[in-house]
Amino acid sequence: MPKSKTHSGAKKRFKLTASGKVRGRHAFTSHILEKKSPKRKRALSKAKILAPEDARRVKQMLRTS
Repeated sequence: MPKSKTHSGAKKRFKLTASGKVRGRHAFTSHILEKKSPKRKRALSKAKILAPEDARRVKQMLRTS
């Protein structure tokens, strides 16, 4: 049986918090920023905790054992 490997894309984009939640970046932060308000851009720059449905998939990709 070959070793299972961590998903390279997932390990670059997500981190696990100490309590086991998955932290990632918000969408809509890279371009078309002129029309977005400064308040909205500040909020989008903060880290986002993924929804449980998405977190389950990401955790599976991050699992190495």
